[in-house]
Amino acid sequence: MKTISKPIVACRCALALVALLAAFWIPTATLADTLLIERLEGEASQTVPNRGSSMAQVRARFGEPGETRAPVGGDRPRHPPITRWVYSDFTVYFERDRVIDSVLNRAPPAAAANSE
Repeated sequence: MKTISKPIVACRCALALVALLAAFWIPTATLADTLLIERLEGEASQTVPNRGSSMAQVRARFGEPGETRAPVGGDRPRHPPITRWVYSDFTVYFERDRVIDSVLNRAPPAAAANSE
């Protein structure tokens, strides 16, 4: 009868454990990548104001914002006033009267978990 030494048995157990973990981890990572790609493709098709557009152009194209935040900054020439307009799907940031950025709004983590 042939006996197997303890280090070889331990090595085989470790390899089996690694294979088992990989079998469960790889499909999950692939699914997460797919969901992220689908979300990014959906976001890319979303229409938001272009950088450099004026407040008047944004208002004419997208209507009145749901919420207008008071300007912050503007106390020095190096700190121009930044205004934020919040629409239902996106938020627009203005420096003085020009768009500097538009970002899509996301649901809070608790709301996102409940929607699944």
